[in-house]
Amino acid sequence: MSATINCKEFADYFVVPIRNKLYPAYVFEVEGKPYAIEEYYLNDLRHISYIKVPPQIFDEPMIAKEMYEVAVSLIQLFDELEMKETVYSPLGLAEMNYLHELLTSMIHKRLQVYLLHSSVTLEEQNNVFLTPVPGYRKIILSTNMAESSVTVPDVKYVIDFCLTRTLVCDEDTNYQSLRLCWASKSSCNQRKGRAGRVSKGYCYRLVRKDFWTNYIPENAVPEMLRCPLGSTVLKVKLLDMGEPRALLATALSPPSIGDIERTILQLKEVGALAISTHPEEENPYDGELTFLGRVLAQLPVDQQLGKLIVLGHVFGCLEECLIIAAALSFKNFFAMPFRQHLDGYRNKMNFSGNSKSDCIALVDAFKVTNIPCMHYNINFLCALQEELDWGRANYIQIKRIREVAELFEELKNRIKPFNMYINTQPPIMDQEYIYKQRFILQVVMAGAFYPNYFTFGQCDEEIAVKELAGRDSKTIVMLKNIPPYGFLYYKQLQSLFRQCGQVKSIAYDGTRAFVEFSRNPAERFKTLPAVYMALKMFQLRIPLELNVHPPEMIEGKMEVVTFTGLRHTRVNVDFQKQIVEPMQTSFDALEQSQTIASLPLSICVTEVVEVGHFWGYRIDEKNMTALKRLTAEINHLDLMPLPVRPYPDLVCLAQFTEFENKRYYRAQILYVSGDSAEVFFVDYGNRSRVFLNLLKEIPNYLRELPFQALEFKLCKMRPSAKSLVCGEQWSYGASQRFASLVNDCALIVKVYSVVHSVLHVDVYRYSGIKEVNIRDMLIEEGYAELAEESYESKQSNELKEFYSKQVENEENASVTLKKKQEEKRLTEMLLNHFSANKFGTPNCKVTSEMVSFLYEAIKT
Repeated sequence: MSATINCKEFADYFVVPIRNKLYPAYVFEVEGKPYAIEEYYLNDLRHISYIKVPPQIFDEPMIAKEMYEVAVSLIQLFDELEMKETVYSPLGLAEMNYLHELLTSMIHKRLQVYLLHSSVTLEEQNNVFLTPVPGYRKIILSTNMAESSVTVPDVKYVIDFCLTRTLVCDEDTNYQSLRLCWASKSSCNQRKGRAGRVSKGYCYRLVRKDFWTNYIPENAVPEMLRCPLGSTVLKVKLLDMGEPRALLATALSPPSIGDIERTILQLKEVGALAISTHPEEENPYDGELTFLGRVLAQLPVDQQLGKLIVLGHVFGCLEECLIIAAALSFKNFFAMPFRQHLDGYRNKMNFSGNSKSDCIALVDAFKVTNIPCMHYNINFLCALQEELDWGRANYIQIKRIREVAELFEELKNRIKPFNMYINTQPPIMDQEYIYKQRFILQVVMAGAFYPNYFTFGQCDEEIAVKELAGRDSKTIVMLKNIPPYGFLYYKQLQSLFRQCGQVKSIAYDGTRAFVEFSRNPAERFKTLPAVYMALKMFQLRIPLELNVHPPEMIEGKMEVVTFTGLRHTRVNVDFQKQIVEPMQTSFDALEQSQTIASLPLSICVTEVVEVGHFWGYRIDEKNMTALKRLTAEINHLDLMPLPVRPYPDLVCLAQFTEFENKRYYRAQILYVSGDSAEVFFVDYGNRSRVFLNLLKEIPNYLRELPFQALEFKLCKMRPSAKSLVCGEQWSYGASQRFASLVNDCALIVKVYSVVHSVLHVDVYRYSGIKEVNIRDMLIEEGYAELAEESYESKQSNELKEFYSKQVENEENASVTLKKKQEEKRLTEMLLNHFSANKFGTPNCKVTSEMVSFLYEAIKT
């Protein structure tokens, strides 16, 4: 038997009656012949006594920073003895990552570090059995999954922190979690057995000898005393063998009466046990099994997952609920390779769409994976190698998704006796079907997992606005600890975030920097995936290191005293327009005030993004004259092909045909597909698909001119309940009605506020001689309802008068302009010296810290 089994406890439980006496069952011991394993404790490690180890407290299990240093010192000392042997160290995932960073930072040590954890892909787990490269030491950082069933033959040293993560159930919420606690002596002995398989071994326990003797428990707490009893109680009820507490009292480690009572109450809350109609007759230790309880007792999944399946049958989304139940019963089939977590996270985000739900990501990934095989046949690709390659490319573990497919089929068969079948008839599809089904699925998940589910709410906008200096938290992340003259290193910063998304601009403000990602102008307002990717970088502790020059050296090279004022100046780097210049006053006051001063505006709508969100351009005489002049100038140029391969966010000249009249206009590439690209015309606001050979290079002076297209949003309006059935989308009927109201006619808009260059407006159209507010029409017809404007919008509205006064103060504006021009001249001089490598190679490193203020906050 395993070393963790308490043989005496089993022998005393299975007693044998002989002549009116009870004798324990006989224990047969099979002696093995392992090699000797020497044990050492912290008291024995005098050769590394220079590390001050803090005292260990039984009630506060943790690994202090000094203990990691002890482990690293031991590994260094092993190199002085023999190089080829393997070191095994049992840890949790967070501890493994930290120790891995410490070991990989040892530059001159030849180490091959492998991780053994359930979240690591199966291919990476198999690497622990590889023979190390000659001259290198193999180090295995593992969880307690290596305590049994795994034999790595060349392990000679075991470093044990004597800690483990144990699955426990919270007494108040019944929520299961892995909690760090001290491992039992039997478990530590099992770990010790990883060494000494083929030669003499050594085990280093990083606890003091007296702590081991007096505080480390002999055996672990049995699972029946720390895990949920729901499944056990349901099976007892199905056998109809009396009250659960009576039968469970005969168990080897009987649970407490309080745990049984709590489990009965929770099963009644789920609906698996019936509640008596007479409260005075209610039995807190028993209840009658309901239909739902009989179904849950037959399913090899958790109670919440079983309830999800039943609710899925009721609400017509049984197939999706079966997939979720099967997937959540196993380890995550999304691959998160070590050091490639960001790529794996991006893939999962793509599968989840806009839902931000792991469960919906599982459903979509499972369905996509099974498209080639039809009816979920697990042999869904032509060849094993092709199957594995597809899985690696999409960060999906094929072996685990096969297990999910097998359980999916088993669950389908188990619910057939209850007359539950997946609907094989194709649904009646309409424009809203997908959104409605997702909405229903989210409602079902909330009902099944109640109260353990999350929704997205609103965080404190005022705090976010102040911290981000009025910038858009949906498109921006903020960095702190930016070095002096940080704008010189903008290309390094851009490359660090390139794996997250397309960087539109970087604004430097003192020791802070605001990295803004490009938003597709044809998409609705939402937090960009690139922002979530950047936050994931922060969670994964991916360092944002910059190679910099000491500021004193820069100033010494320039030999100009006035440069010291640029150490932390406010500089904006615009990658679209390819310019680096000092920032304007906060909130772009001058530009906004000029827009507001020209109210009301007569506009033409060119692109509807969604209800209340659209693009257009001004059709007053002054603006139309300027547009015609710009178009004429562009089309009189000798246009040149693009000097680079087209890529998203590139500003260029693109051809547009109107009434058989072909002309070139300024455009921004949205995405490239094959031999064509989707472009957005930045002066008019419309989109078009253009062949790549019809895209031309734009001169710098034309690129720097302000774009004339305006983005609008109807103010004081939100979707009604009828529209919210589609989740975050407006209903199809609302979209059609709004498009009919704004297209093919001139509109009058009155600006309420300007937020992140988007005009929040009231829109009017003429019906005969009467002026009609479009928002009021949508509200009257039931598509929308009145809503309060955001904090930023209300603040912008209140400051309109202040902006107007600032524009009128021409003298102050002139002084500010001269100062900005001088700053721009000095900034360009610095950038020219830096690009010419006159400062030499940067010899310092600075690590910046990331902060983000999302408007979306998780609520339980």
